[in-house]
Amino acid sequence: MIEKLAEKLGIKFNNLDLLQQALTHRSYLNEHRSYKLDHNERLEFLGDAVLELVVTEFLYANYTNPEGDLTNWRAALVNGEMLAKISTKLGVEEFLLMSKGESKDTGKARQYLLANAFESITGAIYLDQKENGFNVAKKFILKNVVSQLPEIIESKSYMDPKSLFQEKAQEKSGITPSYKVMEETGPDHAREFVVGVYLEHELIASGKGLSKQEAQRNAAAAGLEVKKW
Repeated sequence: MIEKLAEKLGIKFNNLDLLQQALTHRSYLNEHRSYKLDHNERLEFLGDAVLELVVTEFLYANYTNPEGDLTNWRAALVNGEMLAKISTKLGVEEFLLMSKGESKDTGKARQYLLANAFESITGAIYLDQKENGFNVAKKFILKNVVSQLPEIIESKSYMDPKSLFQEKAQEKSGITPSYKVMEETGPDHAREFVVGVYLEHELIASGKGLSKQEAQRNAAAAGLEVKKW
């Protein structure tokens, strides 16, 4: 079964146990005491470093932009949302090994597992291919991760939603957006805010958050969707 994923990844593994380990969440071991492999956290640690180096090296070699731009682009390429999306596209989810409890959570927790699995797979490739490990991992990362860069730059999705909404609002309508707290709920130690983003007096969208800043970001992101910017 695991051979099927290796084929999808385009990697001929010398030791398929490494790929299997990359897909093994810690929770799986709690329910399968006789399982012969370790969980994937150490591979994730390794893969994260390889991923960041490859992306950083590519950006440095191919773009003369200021450090701030390169940092933002790198963050957009290696964040959890992007890696989870790439993992899903590669069909990784079908092969994840996790506890029954974890398998029921298909929301943010699943996205987190998928992102971590991508890093773990990268670490497994690096180790498995021995002296050629970095080059094989680099090819894998360039194909699956760095290939997303043109779209990120074109859509400006690397920008903070508030900054992007303001830029678009000023460009399209000449208006600087404003934010107002619409609702506050919960006890003092766990307040939840609902914030609206406005163009002059028109409410464009609202967002929730555990801080006013988070709610503003979510409102701006929702505003970009509403306006199709």
